[in-house]
Amino acid sequence: MKNVLQTCLLVLLVLLTLPFAIYAINFALGGLRDALPEPHYIRSDNTIANLSIFNHMAAGAAITVLVPLQLIPSLRQRLPALHRWSGRLIILAAIVTAIGGLVYIPLRGTIGGMPMNIGFSLYGVLVLLTAVQTIRYARARRFADHNAWALRFFWLALGSWFYRVHYGLWYVATDGLWSNPQFTGGFDLVQSVAFFLPYLIGAEVYLRIKQNSGRHSLATQG
Repeated sequence: MKNVLQTCLLVLLVLLTLPFAIYAINFALGGLRDALPEPHYIRSDNTIANLSIFNHMAAGAAITVLVPLQLIPSLRQRLPALHRWSGRLIILAAIVTAIGGLVYIPLRGTIGGMPMNIGFSLYGVLVLLTAVQTIRYARARRFADHNAWALRFFWLALGSWFYRVHYGLWYVATDGLWSNPQFTGGFDLVQSVAFFLPYLIGAEVYLRIKQNSGRHSLATQG
């Protein structure tokens, strides 16, 4: 029953993230064709920045949709080879996503200025770190560590989607209070890290509780 519920929630998450993924890919392709109205991040005057943000958005869209599928219990148990190979592709896409964003920010910067530059750069570094650690421990067959880093990576991979969900809910609830087109309002400044940091902290708390619970069980048995 637990596996069925987990599968249903993960499939629902895929369906919820799919519109964002389609938008991100179309936006990136439109930028490469120089088909976006000004002002936009993608412009024809900087090829490296254009390719960086295209790779960031296209690969990021892919991992947002694909990462939940990696956690479906039946797929992991019945098709382990598919889980391994799709995991490798997702990690590769995550590395492309992170590097694309980290190259773009120094070249062009973000619309929100320094606070957004710092927040988004930190996010990119954490995505890169968790992706590398996830596959590193899988290859070392240290599956407890692999699962822990995969959980961190899972929540970070959904960050771009969470960012838009936060804004959508906030505008519905407050009509855009403390937010502006320059992304310099109070809510905008919080959002520079709020789309990923609370979820990562939550994952860490969960992992610590699980670890302490395991130690307690061993001590009780001993």
